Amino acid sequence: TGVWQQEEQYEAKVTDTWPQRALFTTNSCRFNAPDDAYMHFTPSSSGSRRIGTFSIWVKLALNTPEGQYLFSGSPNATTETSLLLSIDGDNLRFNGWTSNSQHMLLVTNRKFRDPSAYYHIVVAWDTTQGTASNRVKIYINGVQETSFSTETYPNQNTDLNINNSGNKTLIGARSTANYAFADGYYSEVIMIDGTQLAPTSFGVANSDGVWTPIPYTGTFGTNGFNLQFQNSAALGTDSSPNGNTFTVSNLTSIDQ
Repeated sequence: TGVWQQEEQYEAKVTDTWPQRALFTTNSCRFNAPDDAYMHFTPSSSGSRRIGTFSIWVKLALNTPEGQYLFSGSPNATTETSLLLSIDGDNLRFNGWTSNSQHMLLVTNRKFRDPSAYYHIVVAWDTTQGTASNRVKIYINGVQETSFSTETYPNQNTDLNINNSGNKTLIGARSTANYAFADGYYSEVIMIDGTQLAPTSFGVANSDGVWTPIPYTGTFGTNGFNLQFQNSAALGTDSSPNGNTFTVSNLTSIDQ
């Protein structure tokens, strides 16, 4: 079933087989909590601080520790964190601070306890929206999350502490000083600077109804990135045209 391109039909005729849809394959990076493994990069110029999207496929460790740090923005290299996506107490949390004053907190009622499969998590923000609930949208495996134990959205036109020149963007840590806390396998780690996207930009339900990854084909904005973990010797390589390569800490080729 499905619609096939002319080239696919031609190849099927030549090989006397049914047309086969090309499979999308991807690599992952293992973040081991005892190793304090994480990666980071510092934008040299500012992008959009009000609009963006973060997408990640994550397979949790069997015993996920509290404080699984997926993605964060830190205004300095030590202890202060201003934006944090984490799994804490088995719940997904998206926090935002300005000068240590919290302006945003979303905590899902959904529990993240399954170590047997990947979760696809998308957080898409646009603080210019007039409706508060449209300013941050969270999707799990292609479905928007609407059940929260805590639901505090940022004020309209709030500048989030991400995509700011000199502020670090981190994967697997809150900051570069004693806050590394990631445990599991991360794949297809993508950030889009300046566009609030739906999960269909990164995934699709297959014929069995299972949510699966697809290649992202859109633009990335100024500080967007696409971590595919294709080079085991340089796991922080950005596959987007931006070349926003991450510095890795306590990650080696065996973590690919």
